[in-house]
Amino acid sequence: MIEIRNLKVHLGEFQLKNIDLTIEDSGFFVLMGPTGAGKTVLLEALAGLVPVLDGSIVIDGRDTTRLPPEKRGVGIMYQDYALFPHLTIEHNITYGLRYHRHDRHTARKRFERLVNDLGISHLLKRHPDTLSGGELQRAALARSLIVEPRVVLLDEPLSALDQNFREEIRQLLRQIHRSLGITFFMVTHDFSEALTLATQAAVMNSGSIVQTGTIKDIFQRPVTSFVADFVGMKNVFPATFSGNIAQVGAVSVEVAKRHGNGNGYIAIRPEDIVISLKPLDSSMRNSFAGVIRGIVDQGFLYEVHIEVHDLTFRSLVTKGSAVDLGLDSGMSVSLSFKSSTVHVF
Repeated sequence: MIEIRNLKVHLGEFQLKNIDLTIEDSGFFVLMGPTGAGKTVLLEALAGLVPVLDGSIVIDGRDTTRLPPEKRGVGIMYQDYALFPHLTIEHNITYGLRYHRHDRHTARKRFERLVNDLGISHLLKRHPDTLSGGELQRAALARSLIVEPRVVLLDEPLSALDQNFREEIRQLLRQIHRSLGITFFMVTHDFSEALTLATQAAVMNSGSIVQTGTIKDIFQRPVTSFVADFVGMKNVFPATFSGNIAQVGAVSVEVAKRHGNGNGYIAIRPEDIVISLKPLDSSMRNSFAGVIRGIVDQGFLYEVHIEVHDLTFRSLVTKGSAVDLGLDSGMSVSLSFKSSTVHVF
């Protein structure tokens, strides 16, 4: 288990402010947030690579706050791999063993098992500049695991990979986590990675933790407008509440539960908004006439911007559906969504 209490770090003008986190033993914890939120600074504080101003870091019941990196029982893997270019892959992987006391025979058996499990035994005599991104990632992962760390820190490990390699390494991380039972702490700004891997998660912004919980909680029940936007709700509006009605500008939206305060926010995921050419005869309690003001290509989907009075709603539709409906800018349409899909906070 990792316990971080009231942690403060100052690096120039940037600060980590009163960080409190509890990370379960053998869990896969994912720290999310935009670029510049402080995610890597927190990871490096855990690793002992940046000085801590105040607070504590406890790993498996041992206070590691002031310990040097090699005494923390932590392995780290950066997004740029940070392999030594002048060393072979074998020497890169075993480099960390010189800072730890290991029986040579046991360490060799562990090395052989790791390189076989990671599928890199044929790469051991090569140098980093001759490897692909996926191969480099596997070598860097082997290096972080060879010292038998209690915690593995991953700094955006998939960001430099193309989509095929990214899925391959993602599956590999899941497999290793399940087989070794090590606690993983991964930093990312990609929500899809968290959905695939996380048992616990937190969202960070401007040096502070703004929400923690299961990935499902963060995805479905964000506690601030920042988190709602970060997890892709996109339709986030300030509202005034009266009973089960949220008044958003000139638009009255029915919500599933009464809101305790008079003011707050509503948020609706774009995939929960249905576009039709005419009002639908359905159980959806919210239905509005609007005008398409923009269509943005999102790869397999289109994001359609629909103006309803003084609001702009964003909906996701498949390209096939967009063609079938003949969607185009300036076109009048209806949009509908269930009251149960409206998140209130």
